[in-house]
Amino acid sequence: MQGKGIRIENLKKRYGTGNTAVDALKEVNMEVAPGEVVGLIGPSGSGKSTLLKCLGAVIDPTEGRMILGDDVIYDNGWNVRDLRALRRDKIGFVFQAPYLIPFLDVIDNVALLPMLAGVSNEEARKKAMVLLEALDVHHRAFAMPSQLSGGEQQRVAIARGLVNRPPVILADEPTAPLDSERAMAVIRILNEMANKYETAIIVVTHDEKIIPTFKRIYRIRDGITQEEVGEGRNFV
Repeated sequence: MQGKGIRIENLKKRYGTGNTAVDALKEVNMEVAPGEVVGLIGPSGSGKSTLLKCLGAVIDPTEGRMILGDDVIYDNGWNVRDLRALRRDKIGFVFQAPYLIPFLDVIDNVALLPMLAGVSNEEARKKAMVLLEALDVHHRAFAMPSQLSGGEQQRVAIARGLVNRPPVILADEPTAPLDSERAMAVIRILNEMANKYETAIIVVTHDEKIIPTFKRIYRIRDGITQEEVGEGRNFV
């Protein structure tokens, strides 16, 4: 894989030892190219949440490899000294709930991550405003989260996930609380942002409304992934 993107090879996660051991991930293989949005689907207990936590460097896999761009970040152990910096700079997160900080206005909710990375307040706010404009929510830049609609809050959350231009975004049920129109708007935005910023995006979902939009799907069951060709329907 050239440039950015992510590749996972034979990833495993075991909880416990001996007779009480549970293999949450048995054999996970995935590849997501720059600018691509893929779906990750599977029943409850299939390993989706565990996989997302491994990809997000929240928990340690047991074995396998993860390659981010040209860098092997995990090879039967982390090759990265500062996992917090990895999460901050290389991996964006979009959740089912926006999790905006209630006492910060919209622009500072988005600018906070670059500020924490050492970017000046002025430059961080400029970066935030560029994304807010791209997501058509710049007119709410100085509003508080409580003043936003659900769709506006989710767009701000997407801007926050993109602000450090991470190679990878992990979106966990980003459309679950939304109606069909807003759900399709979120998926359209994710595809536009993936294309614009060459970001690889993995969308974990149960949402039957959006599954037909993916050109590729990874189905996970009992900790094992299987790649499928999706329908890739145009958005409605």
